[in-house]
Amino acid sequence: MAQDRIITAKEKTEDKTLDLTLRPRSLKEFVGQEKIKDNLSVFMRAAKQRKEPIEHALLYGPPGIGKTTLAHIIANEMGVNIRVTSGPAIERAGDLGSILTNLEDGDILFIDEIHRLPRTVEEVLYPSMEEFLLDIVVGKGPAARTLRLELPRFSIIGATTRASLLSAPLRDRFGITYRLDFYADDDVGKIISRSAKILGIEITNDAVKEIAKRARRTPRVANRLLKRVRDFAQVQSLNKISLDVASVSLQRLEIDNLGLDLIDRRILETVIEKFNGGPVGINTIAAATSEERDTIEEIYEPFLLQVGFLARTPRGRVVTESAYRHLGVEPPTDLQSKLI
Repeated sequence: MAQDRIITAKEKTEDKTLDLTLRPRSLKEFVGQEKIKDNLSVFMRAAKQRKEPIEHALLYGPPGIGKTTLAHIIANEMGVNIRVTSGPAIERAGDLGSILTNLEDGDILFIDEIHRLPRTVEEVLYPSMEEFLLDIVVGKGPAARTLRLELPRFSIIGATTRASLLSAPLRDRFGITYRLDFYADDDVGKIISRSAKILGIEITNDAVKEIAKRARRTPRVANRLLKRVRDFAQVQSLNKISLDVASVSLQRLEIDNLGLDLIDRRILETVIEKFNGGPVGINTIAAATSEERDTIEEIYEPFLLQVGFLARTPRGRVVTESAYRHLGVEPPTDLQSKLI
């Protein structure tokens, strides 16, 4: 199951505890995404000079790369409170009304998985975002009437891994929109070094590079791997994580030198062995690997595309030559024609 994988970027229960300790509290502490940080710094300074809340912001990109962390940093640097919820948790317009009426001037409402907001809730949200007004329908039938309540001036920060699923009217109401992307290995290494220092772990530079290389360019995965390697070192009564300790630990976790685990390799091997390397449809891959289509598209495929091991073509998915080489399999002679 995807949620049981140590290298999944989806948030797990242990990450919530981990985040409380390791999550940066300011833009200065936040590693990577330099252009986004620079621009957000300007927007926040301008808003504070005008004594206004920051504009509504939409942050999107793969899971585990800092969308929630950035939302908390914005609230911290603006000196305001942040209320956290998620799209699936707001089932009715009344739920949204209860949240909005309890906000104070300048507060931030962070909505994770905002693409999963029900459409009826979205429609109530539009005037709230634009005019800071909340329309409430009282009564039913001919006796029904609309009450309009004034709301405090607040900011909404939405986060999503699937921006394409947001309706156009909702997307248009965000004044700040940024995509957070995967991190460079050097930045992941800086995150690991910072986390190790906070956790009181002594680690060599070579070990940092080794963990970073296998962390799938994702901070959440990097922190999780660091904790697992620490466990192996602790049980062996070692007071320092060396390259050998990191390598052996990650090998025991069955994570290879590019960050692929058993499930990633199984997907690639299934396409190679059962479908001659592709092209093959995503539904067929899901059936052959006993995984759900959405799980493959949202969790496995993005990284396989990122490292160039899988290609999307008009006829379906195709395993690339670099994936064949990585798995130690000779690529077919007609591979280039499949990629067209």
